Amino acid sequence: MTYVITQPCIDTLDQSCVDVCPVDCIHFDEGVDRKLYIDPDECIDCGACEPACPVSAIFAEDDVPADQAVFKEIDALWYQDKDAARAKIPA
Repeated sequence: MTYVITQPCIDTLDQSCVDVCPVDCIHFDEGVDRKLYIDPDECIDCGACEPACPVSAIFAEDDVPADQAVFKEIDALWYQDKDAARAKIPA
C-alpha cells in the first residue's frame, strides 16, 4: 500500500511531508506542478507524511475519501507521464 496526496494540496504545496519522508518519495516540479506527488513504487507505507501535512491532504491508499479517489491514479500517473497527470488536476 502507498500514501496518496489529494485535493487540499492543490496550490498549497506545503513541503512538510517532504521533510519527514525517510525515503524521499514525494516529488514535484517547482514552478510547474500545483500539488505534490507520492511515488507508489518508492513509498514504504511508513505514514510519516500524513501527520506532517498541515492541510490533511495525505491518506493511506485504502483510506482516500471516495470523492478524492482520482488522486490515486493521478499520483501514480505523474511518475509515468507528468503532463497527463497535470491535465487531470481539477481547475
